[in-house]
Amino acid sequence: MTDHYDLIIRNATLRNEPKSTQDIAIQDGKVALIANKIEAKAASELDARGNLVTESYVNTHLHMCKVYTLMMMDEAALKDYHGADMGKAMTAIELAARVKEKYDEKWIIKNVRKAAALAARYGCTHIRAFADVDSKGKLEGIKALIKARDEFKGIVDIQTVAFAQDGLVREPGAEKLMRQAMDLGADVVGGIPWIEYTDADIAEHVRICYQLAKEYDKPVSMLVDDAGDNGLRSLEVMALETIRTGWQGRALAHHARAMALYPKPYLQKLAAILKKADMGVVSDPHTGPLHARVRELLEEGVLVCLGQDDISDAYYPYGRNNMLEVAFLNSHLLWFTTREDMEVLYDMITTKPARAIGLKDFELKKGAPANLVVLDQPNVLEALRYHEKPVYVISHGKLIDQAKMDKIIQENS
Repeated sequence: MTDHYDLIIRNATLRNEPKSTQDIAIQDGKVALIANKIEAKAASELDARGNLVTESYVNTHLHMCKVYTLMMMDEAALKDYHGADMGKAMTAIELAARVKEKYDEKWIIKNVRKAAALAARYGCTHIRAFADVDSKGKLEGIKALIKARDEFKGIVDIQTVAFAQDGLVREPGAEKLMRQAMDLGADVVGGIPWIEYTDADIAEHVRICYQLAKEYDKPVSMLVDDAGDNGLRSLEVMALETIRTGWQGRALAHHARAMALYPKPYLQKLAAILKKADMGVVSDPHTGPLHARVRELLEEGVLVCLGQDDISDAYYPYGRNNMLEVAFLNSHLLWFTTREDMEVLYDMITTKPARAIGLKDFELKKGAPANLVVLDQPNVLEALRYHEKPVYVISHGKLIDQAKMDKIIQENS
């Protein structure tokens, strides 16, 4: 045991030990010791004042190339996507694609920097970020995200997703562009199979994505069944392909809004397949009228987490990269309002999404990477109630410079 650490957080309340405060010592980027009282000194010390200290937040789903683009277009896509039955969701995506005719890395990177700095301010240290790759946006979005990934390394870890938003079968040249995006250094292969016109084309879309994933040894993220059609089954197709290709634990499904309309027997079958595929589901109930059946999936032991999804774009006018805010909104939409429910919600923005995107040992424990938030509230209930910026954010064992993040936000607004 050392007598001097890089950082010590004093007087912290932990979720699993709410009746007494703890000191947390950090050394070389990891949690070195947790104890009632640490006698050693540190280069820097923070006082939590009896408030909650937890793992930092993880956002598994953000269309980061599109942030702050809402004012660049009309609201036609927004109206179609938010129609009560989501019957025009495909039309909404086609309308939203118009903004990509203006895509240029030079202005996209400014928006991305602002969103990344906001994430840091709100305690989100890891993001799985999507960039459209197609004949309209070409590679402008993924180039901006890769640049931001490098700029924010060690502050906000950005997993860049090369995302075939407009299809792989119906969109000529999309597969070639996806390969180019992977060659540039994209971290994840992204698909949206339900956007294709036929079941055969959906299966081919999935096959191409997994072929790319195998070739480049990368994980897969797919937006599935994002419309009000109970006949959509691309989530099942994806899960079965995950099993067939041996990609268990490296695939993640997003949205699955059609699940809201599935009969119970099929939902039970689907949950069993998802568990066999070791595949999680990211739900974003706040950005669309339908959503995955979160409580039922959790009851069946399926990994479920929450995502921001959009920030001021054609699909959603709000958003701050504040995962506490996302959890607060979904406490209402999912009716997760008991204290036990709130703890589950908190898991769905911390440890569950970390597992979903392949982060190891993300729990607040000795030996784990020190990605932490020090809040101004004493418990999860109050944290959700106020959903404010943390007092301190620690990423990879280092205190994030909040003034620097504020300056980035200001310079890119």
